[in-house]
Amino acid sequence: MRQVYLAATGMNRGKTTVCLGFLAGCLSRGLSTGFLKPVGQRTVIEDGVPADDDAVLMRTLFNLPDPIAVMSPVHIPRGFTKAYINGEVVEDLPGRIRAAHARLAMNREVVLIEGTGHAGVGAVIGLSNADVAALLGAPAIIVSEGGVGRPIDEIVLNASLFARRGVTVAGAIVNKVDLDAQPGIVPILERGLALHGIPLLGVLPYRPILSNPTLGMILGGLRGETICAGPDLDRVVEAVSIGAMEREHVLDRMGPGTLVIVPADRTDVIVGLAAAQAAGRGALGLVLTDGYRPETAAADAIRAANLFATVVPADTYVVASEIHDLLVKTHPSDAGKIALIKALVAEHLDIDRILDVAAPFTA
Repeated sequence: MRQVYLAATGMNRGKTTVCLGFLAGCLSRGLSTGFLKPVGQRTVIEDGVPADDDAVLMRTLFNLPDPIAVMSPVHIPRGFTKAYINGEVVEDLPGRIRAAHARLAMNREVVLIEGTGHAGVGAVIGLSNADVAALLGAPAIIVSEGGVGRPIDEIVLNASLFARRGVTVAGAIVNKVDLDAQPGIVPILERGLALHGIPLLGVLPYRPILSNPTLGMILGGLRGETICAGPDLDRVVEAVSIGAMEREHVLDRMGPGTLVIVPADRTDVIVGLAAAQAAGRGALGLVLTDGYRPETAAADAIRAANLFATVVPADTYVVASEIHDLLVKTHPSDAGKIALIKALVAEHLDIDRILDVAAPFTA
């Protein structure tokens, strides 16, 4: 059995994207493959037990046969860290991970282990990514994103902690790269990482649908009141604009993929945006801020134009920050996004090379 620990340099670097594509690649090669998320931070309830949402995603998408409690053995709910520090957690967490790993390894050709955040996440409970990779004897592949200096700096920094725990860093993947704007970036990244003894295993191009939220995610993330759901909550937000200027200037600055954040009492702007939508050149949707309900004329115009709109109590600055920080995750129902992920990984990552650097596991 071969195994690899897929780590990252931080949140939202594309680790789940790579995991999904790698699993698809292994299964398409006829390899019996298991998935393990040793420590999870985003917990949902599946089959009546708590589990990390990435484990649920992989199990659902690929019809994996393992119990979810095995795929996601340790999770960190709210308050867990304080309880651990205070000595109130007496469970053998490393033992639970080892047992799950051993069960997954039975009769499997490949096991993919997905980390959480950067290399040090989980250190507070003695289960950093570097600690867990060392515990399981798995080499690490580190995912970062964009640019040149930033990803190399981040990868080298994270690699140092893995090295301190005796974990081999088998390579790195750089995600969300604008290959059209930087046509020569791949060999530069390759040479830059080689200076630190880290092979570049692939570069994934930037695609907005993989990084930007849909209107449905905006609605769920902001927990606002829906004025109008619009024609399609699965449409992807391409840009965000603040509608705090004169109506004509707002209209000049928005495109068909723009989500406009505007105070709910700016009736002139709202009616203007709704009219533009009715004329076929409107924005993607509206987030109406400050807790006011739009005037009747504005609400009627929104509904008549079938323009997505939600009312939230926070002010414009807070809402803009929340949208910026919105964690965009892949869900089993995201058929178009999942198909794109599989195609991107198949085209831009050498799955066979990654399998070559995966280390054998002996129980």
